[in-house]
Amino acid sequence: MANTTERKLTKQDINKVYVRNLFALQFGWNYEKMQGLGYAYVIMPALKRLYGDDPEKMKRALKMQSSYFNTTPGTSHLIVGADMALEEEIGIESEEAVSALKTGLMGPLAGVGDTLFIAIYRAIVFSIAAYVAMQGNPVGLTVPLLACAAVLWVRYKFTWMGYRSGQKLATGFADSIAPITEAASILGLTVVGALIPSVVNYSTNLAFTMGDVTFAVQDMLDKIMPKMLPLGIVMLSYWLLGKKKINSTKLIFILLGLGMILGNLQSMLTAVAGLF
Repeated sequence: MANTTERKLTKQDINKVYVRNLFALQFGWNYEKMQGLGYAYVIMPALKRLYGDDPEKMKRALKMQSSYFNTTPGTSHLIVGADMALEEEIGIESEEAVSALKTGLMGPLAGVGDTLFIAIYRAIVFSIAAYVAMQGNPVGLTVPLLACAAVLWVRYKFTWMGYRSGQKLATGFADSIAPITEAASILGLTVVGALIPSVVNYSTNLAFTMGDVTFAVQDMLDKIMPKMLPLGIVMLSYWLLGKKKINSTKLIFILLGLGMILGNLQSMLTAVAGLF
C-alpha cells in the first residue's frame, strides 16, 4: 500500500509524545471518555507532523484520537507507539485500524499493566524501601527513586517498541488489515462484555412466600441467566447514551433515581408479601 503521508515522524516527535504520555495522559479525565482527551493531547506532536498542513485530516484525526480510551499509563506507550506507526505508514485511511487497535489492546494491556506497574511494583519496591529504612539505612530513600528511573526507561522502550511493531504491522500486513481490524474489534467487545459481571454488581432480595415455600426472585433470575440484572442495567445505559440529550453525568443521576425508586418499590412489595 502506498504511503499517504508526505512527512515522516522524527525522533524528536516520538520523544515529545513519550514525555507528554508520562505527565498528560490523565489530563481532562472524565467519565465519558476517561483518558480520551489526554490521549489526543499526548499524540498531538505526531498529528501535527503528519496532518499539520491539512485541516480536514487533522479534524478527522483529532476526533478519532479523542474517543474513549482507558488503560494503565505504563503500558499505554505500546499503544501510542503502534498508533503513530500506523498513521505514518497508512495515513488517515487507517482510522478504523487505529480505533480497533486502541480498543482491542487497552483492555488486555490494562490487566497486565495494573499487575506489573501497580500491584507488583508497589508491593516489592516499597516493601524493600520500608524494610531498609526501618533498619536506619538511608539507602531506603533511594530505592523508590531508582525503581522510578527504571520504570521511566521501560516506558521509553515501550514507546519505541510499539512504534516499530506498528511499522511492521502496517507494511507487512497491509493487505490483511481488515481481518486484523475485525479481530481487534471483537477482542475489544469481548473485554467490555467480560467487565459487565465483574464491575456492575446489582441484585435483589425480593422474595415471595406461599405457604411453606419461599420464592427468591434473584435465585430464579440466576437460573434463567446469571448476572441478568447487571446486563440489563448496562443495556439500558447504552440505550440511554444513544439519545441526543443524554450524557454520562445525566446517566449517573438517572441510575441513582432509578435505584432509589426500585429500592423503595422492593421494600413495599416485600412488606405487602409479608401480609399474606
